[in-house]
Amino acid sequence: MSEWWTYGPRDLLLFSQRTYYRLFELYNLEWWPLQIVALALGVSLWALWLKGGERAGRALAAILALCWLWVAWAFHWQRYASINLAAGYFAWAFVAQALLLLWVGVVRGRLTPAPATRLQQRLGPGLLLFAVLIFPLAGPLRGRSWTQAEVFGMAPDPTALATLGVLLLAGARPAWALYPIPVTWCLISGATLWAMEAPDFAVVPLAALLAVSLAAGGALMRAGLGRAGG
Repeated sequence: MSEWWTYGPRDLLLFSQRTYYRLFELYNLEWWPLQIVALALGVSLWALWLKGGERAGRALAAILALCWLWVAWAFHWQRYASINLAAGYFAWAFVAQALLLLWVGVVRGRLTPAPATRLQQRLGPGLLLFAVLIFPLAGPLRGRSWTQAEVFGMAPDPTALATLGVLLLAGARPAWALYPIPVTWCLISGATLWAMEAPDFAVVPLAALLAVSLAAGGALMRAGLGRAGG
């Protein structure tokens, strides 16, 4: 029998890549045509960003909170828990993120679209567009079935990435409390895909780390300008 230190993350994974994507297939078939509603919600995030203003920011937060709650219950608790023992903890983390979005974004109005650095102005909308419109196409374009597509508002990865995109759009006042859970999830997802030997394992974690780096860089830049102006 092998010693415990000879085992790696890939040895501890209890499911295969095929099982993981089959999970999305069953999930999508069960809830079809809810994906159309989710897509409409994703597009509405873009429209609200273009509209701007405090009401738009509160609406952005409310939509995101609804999506995080849905993924917590319908995906993590109802589906992912059947193959991953940690899915229950993921579900509670997603619930916590939804509550944070309601408090920070809806009650306190901290997600109002605001001026940001040039890179944030480009990456924020780009990340949102990628999560809502391009991410669902990634799997089918690599040969997976269309029924296995990961859709914003229903699957965790595009939901987390879209949230980070919205956070970048509120660049003038970064809501740092809303970053840890989406970023942590992106890292966990990347590790899971790496353990399954998925070729795109680095895409989601790298996008998340880039979003955090730009938010931190923008905050430091504004702090420096504030001190210089003072």
